[in-house]
Amino acid sequence: MFIRDDALAAACAHFKGQKPFDHCVVENFFEDEVASKLESEFPAFDSKIWLEYNNPLEMKRTCNDWNVFPPMTYKVFAFMNSEAFCQRLGGLLGIADLTPDPGLNGGGLHSHKTGGKLNTHLDYNIHPKLGQRRKLNLIVYLNSRWRPEWGGQLGLWAQNPTVRCPGSLIRSVDPSFNRAILFDTTQNSWHGLPAPLRCPQGEARQSIAIYYLVPAAADEDPRGKALFAPTPEQESDPEVMDIIRRRADVALAPSAYRS
Repeated sequence: MFIRDDALAAACAHFKGQKPFDHCVVENFFEDEVASKLESEFPAFDSKIWLEYNNPLEMKRTCNDWNVFPPMTYKVFAFMNSEAFCQRLGGLLGIADLTPDPGLNGGGLHSHKTGGKLNTHLDYNIHPKLGQRRKLNLIVYLNSRWRPEWGGQLGLWAQNPTVRCPGSLIRSVDPSFNRAILFDTTQNSWHGLPAPLRCPQGEARQSIAIYYLVPAAADEDPRGKALFAPTPEQESDPEVMDIIRRRADVALAPSAYRS
């Protein structure tokens, strides 16, 4: 009803073994009418619904409040958090016991305006409330007017072979309209958009994000918040390094990023 299952299935067939970590890109993820409706009802950047992140690591706005989602957005999130969709996605990828996060922790609606950015990072490993391991990220872009020269490409980095930080940039994915990217978050999956956006005033990089979980093993890395990497010019800045430390701590994170 909402997605193009044939497009998802074809992309998932090439998921495993991709570099720098398992991933695939799905073109025309939603049915045309659904994608157009999602874009048309996407909240304006100056809406009061947003939670704002404004710090040296991330400049963006997010919303995971089901109560303010417009009708089509609400239906799509309900469908993509359904048992049926989780079983379908897990079956396509060979992942057993895949479950959604109905609370959309870290997910929901995301928007970046001119100057917006998101330093390269690893997502949280253990859900801070459910205790399960985050396994998959699914991001769908809703910017029909977006132009490549505005930036906003999602970068995928290899793991540095000697220290725990990103190494070489392996792939960049343009945030083209109705394009989805699905990737495994458990493989030292460094990703982000650290270069500030260059879109004109009045434009925004819009996306929806949904994360899927699996049971956690007893010896899992307990990281409950994202671990960010500094950009090269930030590496010698003690204030930025302190924000990275606090941002990765479940108890201290709100003091580092929320406004």
